[in-house]
Amino acid sequence: MNDCRLKNDIALDHEGNEDGVVQKDNEEEKPADKQVVAPEEHPLQYHYSLWFSRRTPGRQASSQNYEQNIKCIGSFASVEHFWRYYSHIVRPSDLTGHSDFHLFKEGIKPMWEDEANKNGGKWIVRLRKGLASRCWENLILAMLGEQFMVGEEICGAVVSIRFQEDIISIWNKTASDHATTSRIRDTLRRVLNLPPNTVMEYKTHTDSIKAWEEFHGLVTSR
Repeated sequence: MNDCRLKNDIALDHEGNEDGVVQKDNEEEKPADKQVVAPEEHPLQYHYSLWFSRRTPGRQASSQNYEQNIKCIGSFASVEHFWRYYSHIVRPSDLTGHSDFHLFKEGIKPMWEDEANKNGGKWIVRLRKGLASRCWENLILAMLGEQFMVGEEICGAVVSIRFQEDIISIWNKTASDHATTSRIRDTLRRVLNLPPNTVMEYKTHTDSIKAWEEFHGLVTSR
C-alpha cells in the first residue's frame, strides 16, 4: 500500500535549494526498504513515513499536481531511526514559502481521500510566526510516544508554513467519535502547552474537500 520512495542521498537542504530537497540526478529510484529494527534499537509501536511538500505560489492546484508535489523523505520504525532523519532535516521555522512536513503512519498518504483518512478529520492550531519548530517537535514526539491514548485513531500530523502564520494539525480516522476527538484536543493542548484561550478548530476531511471544491469551482476531487 505504501508507495514511499527513497533515494540514497535525499535530504532536506537548510538553504532550501532544489525546492527544499537535495538528491542526486539520474539515480535509480528504489522502493523504501521494509523497516527492520535492530536489537539494540527502541521500536516504535507503529512504522511511520515522513513527507515534504512545497507549492509554488500562483500555481493552479489540482488533485494530480498535489499528489505529485508530496515527496517522501523516508520511513522509520525505531526511535533511533527517527532521530537519524530528524537531525538532518531543516526545522519548520526555517522553511520559506508554502511548505509542509507530514508525518503519517506508514501506508497512509497525507491526503484527505486516503482510505484511512476519508471518514476522519483534524484538529487545527494556528500559530504566530516563530513557534512552529517547537510546537512541531512537541507534537510529533507525543505522537510517536503514544501520548494521545486513542488506540488506532491517530493517522498523522502536519505542520504547514505560510506567509502570515503557521499551522499545526493532527489527523484522526473517525470524525464522528466525539469522545476520541475531545481526548485528542485535550492532549494536543497539553503537549503544545497552549494558553487556555487558544482557538482550536476541528475540521472533517469531508468539509475540507467540499470547501476546496467550492473555492476552486470544482465538483469532484481536489
